[in-house]
Formats: sequence, C-alpha cells, structure tokens
Amino acid sequence: MPQDYILARLLSNNHQWAEDVEKAEPGFFAQTAKGQAPKVLYIGCSDSRVPESVVTASKPGDIFVHRNIANQFHPNDESALSVLTYAVAHVGVQHVILVGHTNCGGAQACHAAAHSPSDAHASDDALGRWLAPLTEIAKEHTDLTALVEANVRAQVANIVQTDVIKAAWAQGKDVEVHGWVYELETGRLRDLGISVGKAGVV
Repeated sequence: MPQDYILARLLSNNHQWAEDVEKAEPGFFAQTAKGQAPKVLYIGCSDSRVPESVVTASKPGDIFVHRNIANQFHPNDESALSVLTYAVAHVGVQHVILVGHTNCGGAQACHAAAHSPSDAHASDDALGRWLAPLTEIAKEHTDLTALVEANVRAQVANIVQTDVIKAAWAQGKDVEVHGWVYELETGRLRDLGISVGKAGVV
C-alpha cells in the first residue's frame, strides 16, 4: 500500500469523523477547545491493538493518556512522571489506571530473554534498556499472561510510591491507582482488584 494513500486515508477518515461528530453533537469541538477536565489518567502500552478511547467507547476529553512499550512506569522516567504530575496536580484526575494487555510483544521479548540459556536475546539498545526491569520480573514467571499481570502489579506499585501520589494523598485528594488487563482475544478489560487509595487498598 503506497505511503501517500495511507496518509491520505487517515486525513480523509479524520475529516469524515469530525463532520459526523459535529452533526451528531453540534458545538462539541468548540466546547472541547475551551479546556479539559478528564477524571481518568490511562497509562498503557503503545500497541496499536489497544487504543484506549476506542476500547472504552470514550470521547475526546474523557481520558488523559500516557503510553509506552509494555506499559512501564519507571521511577526515574521524567516523561511518565511529568504526565502523572500534570494529571494529578493540575488536571485533577481521580483515577490512575495502569493497563497491560495479553500477548504483549514487550512481555514476550522479556520472557524470551529471561529464559534463554544464553545472552542471545539480550539487547543493550534503547529498547533493551527500557525493558530491563520487566526482564527481571520475567525470570520469576513461565506463563506469559501471569507475566503480564505481574508487570501491571509492579507498575501500580511504582506509581503508588511516587512523590506525586503521596503528596496528593497528604493533601486529602481522593486519587486511586488501579491495575487492569485488556484481553486481545475478547476485547474486554479485566480489573485485577489491586486498587489503592489514600486509605490503602480499595
């Protein structure tokens, strides 16, 4: 498929979508241009099969978003921390949801690296360094779905330990952190039941 056709189709689809939305809900875009007040920060994987607005049937303005390879939240990741800070301290989100998904390519790569008899799967490029913490988690799991869930739990724990969340709770803000898994096979989101709020486990 020629590249110019791919880009032209995206632009054409966007124009049609904008037209349809404005027809169904006149003034929608003018209203959203005035500001945003989403109640949810979604932290997920960059995988093209897990578009948060689509799988939750949400509208523009409903969800504040941060996505990266294998839905990581590294304690020293300035990008993720900046998003979390802005979402909690300025936008006023009430829920931070860390979402992993089944058949995650990043998790699969880490699983292969962790259980390889040699260093054949090890990588010292940017992607390998990014996934290093997940590779360590993978050493404790042989099942891929179990690894995906363990990864979500680990990232939720990382978020809860940030100064951003601790400060929000100290200020009395009702911010909760949740861990979900999206199942590619069914199109459904599954709550792992590991939610944490200012009073502890929710």
